[in-house]
Amino acid sequence: MNIKHIFFDLDHTLWDFETNSNRTFSFIFDRNDLRVNFNDFIEVYQPINHRYWKLFREDKVSKADLRYGRLREAFDGVKFDISDEMIHLLSEEYITYLADHNELFDNALTVLDYLKPQYNMHIITNGFQEVQHRKLHNSKLLPFFDEVITSEQVGVKKPNPVIFEYALNVTGAGAHESVMIGDNFEADILGAINVGMKAIFCKFNGEIATKEVPTVDNLLELKNFL
Repeated sequence: MNIKHIFFDLDHTLWDFETNSNRTFSFIFDRNDLRVNFNDFIEVYQPINHRYWKLFREDKVSKADLRYGRLREAFDGVKFDISDEMIHLLSEEYITYLADHNELFDNALTVLDYLKPQYNMHIITNGFQEVQHRKLHNSKLLPFFDEVITSEQVGVKKPNPVIFEYALNVTGAGAHESVMIGDNFEADILGAINVGMKAIFCKFNGEIATKEVPTVDNLLELKNFL
């Protein structure tokens, strides 16, 4: 690959979202003395959260709808009686404390150390502006990246071509010399390909690729392509 710029997704690609999210829920449930069965809640919550994020990417729900709706449906799903007031409190505390938990995927720092001297590296993320920078800072990822582009900053979400075009423009990168690395095939991979970028799919969550692209099962395998 004749690459000068690497664009990484953050959540589920470098930053271990599910592990950190689960630890955050455990903390805020204890903090608020919620006697919900934790394992049952997480099992119900995770697919609901994924569904809400897909709707959010497609502009079918608002940020407020996502933050409230995923919790309300999950608590209803485990038949746990909870007030709207407590759900709103939990949604705020979840965002507040999420960046205090910073498990990374295996070999994330090793691979970034390997890539940093050779490439300009950036982040493109659909995550919430107020928490993504804290995640990057607290997890020691921030020094690896020249630019951090968030969907809230641009006003559209991946896979919308506008966010990729914005990222290329602000970094001075040409599409032909850029690669997007991410775990969401629609948002990261197809989104990048549609603006002329190359892409590497991190097949970390069992998602099926709908198009043949370079694929890795572990971040260390990126060394095979870069």
